[in-house]
Amino acid sequence: MAWGADHAERLRLLSRALDRQPPSASAPFPCPYLPGREARYVHIVPTPLGPGVFHALMDLNFRRTGEVFYRTACEGCAECRTLRVDARAFRPGRAQRRCLARNADVAIEVGPLEPDEEKLALYQRYLAARHNGTMTGSLDEFRDFLYATSVESLELRFRLDGRLIALSVVDVEPDAWNAVYCFYDPDLAPRSLGTLNVLTTIAECRRRGGSWVYLGYWVPGSETMDYKSRFRPAEVLVAPGRWQSVE
Repeated sequence: MAWGADHAERLRLLSRALDRQPPSASAPFPCPYLPGREARYVHIVPTPLGPGVFHALMDLNFRRTGEVFYRTACEGCAECRTLRVDARAFRPGRAQRRCLARNADVAIEVGPLEPDEEKLALYQRYLAARHNGTMTGSLDEFRDFLYATSVESLELRFRLDGRLIALSVVDVEPDAWNAVYCFYDPDLAPRSLGTLNVLTTIAECRRRGGSWVYLGYWVPGSETMDYKSRFRPAEVLVAPGRWQSVE
């Protein structure tokens, strides 16, 4: 399928294709964001995937894990909505400027995806300390989740005195970046390395001419997602291709 010459056309074609052949929903499972609720996903593996197609998918509420793209399809609930930050207009607030100052001694590298044992060890330490146990930390999971990709992706590596203390994977579309996942040394929580990562991603996206940084799903009332709304100006997806400012 020819995906069109511009974003609006790609969005229209993708939306129409998904309406014609809706993907099947998964079996329900416990919602990871809202206690007491069940969630379901639909999955697609689109091919070919040229530049800009994933950006259109994100505007249809899709996320990426490995080479699979998914979105929520929960019965009676539509709280998981994509949030994006206007990279061109963003200016760090007071607390975010303090985070940058606190981490002035951190060296930041941006480069291609390069899995290795140092990164795997940090990933496993992070999951053991901060995750809910649904991820195993195995080598296969590490590679399939973070390093299998059908779009252009990069690593942001954060080092302190040469030691890796945080890493994030981002997807790079012509006009938008997608934050895939970030993990960091749990012993360095006071440095707010997750915030540093988002600030770095926004700055790098803007430096390379991008307009938007997509931070994934935002669920009002979910403590684990509250940080995303602190990066302003931001917009939340309220309907396919239609955005509303986060007040």
